Amino acid sequence: MDQLPSLVAQAQDLARELGFPLTREEAEPGRASASLPGVGRFLAVLAAGCGGGLIGELGTGAGIGTAWMASFMPDDCTLITAETDERLAVAVRGLLDGDPGMAGRVQVITGDALSTMTGRGPFDLLFADSGLRDQADFSALVSGLRVGGRLVMDDVTPALALPDGSPLRVSDPKRQLFLGEPRLAWTEVVLPDLRNSLLVGTRRS
Repeated sequence: MDQLPSLVAQAQDLARELGFPLTREEAEPGRASASLPGVGRFLAVLAAGCGGGLIGELGTGAGIGTAWMASFMPDDCTLITAETDERLAVAVRGLLDGDPGMAGRVQVITGDALSTMTGRGPFDLLFADSGLRDQADFSALVSGLRVGGRLVMDDVTPALALPDGSPLRVSDPKRQLFLGEPRLAWTEVVLPDLRNSLLVGTRRS
């Protein structure tokens, strides 16, 4: 998987055209950035196992995470992705409409990511990339997973990569969400760059 799938490369080009940051370093404080290649490859591995299933993404952005999952999910799998920014949602719809293999398999919704996903499950895979921080909202996401379904959240910094004195060494909001949800078995996956990680949980009950 060293070479980028065509749809992912197109999504990266789209991000550049839209001025959407490709890395956390490029993004202004509080602004979203695109899924890193390491995250995309991890999502691709999970999506490839969702035969006949349903994948949900909260926060489409420029469609890079979407493209990773769509490129590797089985033909009988469906992906729903939600984005609050109508400009981004329209652009990603255009990208996917240009790929005949995506017809009827990927749906881009404009609107609040959490509310648009509510009631659409059960999901086999959820990628929460929308800045969710509330425990009740997180619990609602877990309720939308089937037992055995997986929830992924990125943009986490490994503890050893945090500067001395960082409050995140003591308590990280994203890790606290996973810690506070007893229905999940979860772990942190450090990416090859050793500067970024993601959290992944499997619903066990």
